[in-house]
Amino acid sequence: MKVKILRILLDRWHAVAAWTWDAQDETCGICRMAFDGCCPDCKFPGDDCPLIWGACNHAFHLHCILKWVNSQTPQPHCPMCRREWQFKA
Repeated sequence: MKVKILRILLDRWHAVAAWTWDAQDETCGICRMAFDGCCPDCKFPGDDCPLIWGACNHAFHLHCILKWVNSQTPQPHCPMCRREWQFKA
């Protein structure tokens, strides 16, 4: 019994990929926009609008939490759980 082997030469290959953030929620607790989208200050999702986690494990868009932290005095708190805000190390 003979086995024939088929060989194919590829001229082009187009890869498609998808990504999602690994956050507990689907939306930012500040702006309520989806994490797979972007914050109101950005035009496109991705590297320019990353997620930032706090020590309490709540995630927010970078721009949203920076505005929140800068608006709180004297010590900022997490907008979700009200614990003292610290960026996750």
